[in-house]
Amino acid sequence: MMHAAESLAHNVHVKKACKALGIPRASYYYYQKCKKGLACKSVSSMPPLALSEQEQQVVLDILHSERFIDKAPHEIYATLLDEGTYLCSIRTMYRILKKHGEVRERRNQLLRPGYQKPELLATASNQVWSWDITKLKGPAKWTYFYLYVILDIFSRYVVGWMVAHREQAVLAQRLIADSCQKQAIRPEQLVIHADRGSSMTSKPVAFLLSDLGITKSHSRPYVSNDNPYSESQFKTLKYRPNFPDNFGSIEDARAFCKSFFTWYNREHHHSGIGLLKPEDVHYGRTNQIMKERCLVLKTAFENHPKRFKGISPKPPSMPVAAWINQPKQNPTLPLESKLFNKVSNFH
Repeated sequence: MMHAAESLAHNVHVKKACKALGIPRASYYYYQKCKKGLACKSVSSMPPLALSEQEQQVVLDILHSERFIDKAPHEIYATLLDEGTYLCSIRTMYRILKKHGEVRERRNQLLRPGYQKPELLATASNQVWSWDITKLKGPAKWTYFYLYVILDIFSRYVVGWMVAHREQAVLAQRLIADSCQKQAIRPEQLVIHADRGSSMTSKPVAFLLSDLGITKSHSRPYVSNDNPYSESQFKTLKYRPNFPDNFGSIEDARAFCKSFFTWYNREHHHSGIGLLKPEDVHYGRTNQIMKERCLVLKTAFENHPKRFKGISPKPPSMPVAAWINQPKQNPTLPLESKLFNKVSNFH
């Protein structure tokens, strides 16, 4: 190849010849230098400044000696230098140790377990609940009240809430038990998802869920979007126009939350469920509402078809499923098959 480049370079510039043959120009000029017998070094030859194998072994023996076995290269270098001895640089000591596999972190390293991404599907109410705790500012600085909220991810209906002075596993246990009783939850019917807070992962809550036949699910550490429904609901709460900067007492906080959750469940048209109200979706009152909406839009279209460009409008449709971390769909299966398989696996 170099002969061809050399021949071509007689007719065109060296740059063009190397580019045409795909040869680096540095290799071409190095070939010319070797051809003339000028300082052509072997790749396998040792750099002139490097220690020989015998010298490296001497350094390694000193590093392994009883005197220096537990000392760092910096300490060894300084000690020998004060005694009038120079073997090599500190960096060279590290190179020799690394060459023999003796450079590593000596402290015990924290090994985190591999957390699996939660993938939860709800196709009806009371299949998957999500719960979390948020702080509400109290009357004085650094004082808070704690709002516990349990949410059905399919209907977005708040099935239970509580405002308390502290975050405590026993309080969470009581709220979950009361909510399950109100909703008549049967064993093996429900999955409850939460993050990895102290109350969520506590033994009292775990024992309660086990006794009730409820499957527990947790978010991965430091992954905020593993619990999106609760986070979104808290944002709706705190972005309300009348949400105060702080509450004067726990009674004020409870009164505000009572008014908010009544509005949220019974009056709020939720964009995530086709602008329907969570209570209507949770208790299966949506069919008649959707029929009435379709009738209103049909009448509007018949009265003014040009305004809709000849296309009859449709109301926002309610989703057939709610996911936490929906897996990627298999393109070889139709959507109905994928949904059926997931529902079967869920039950």
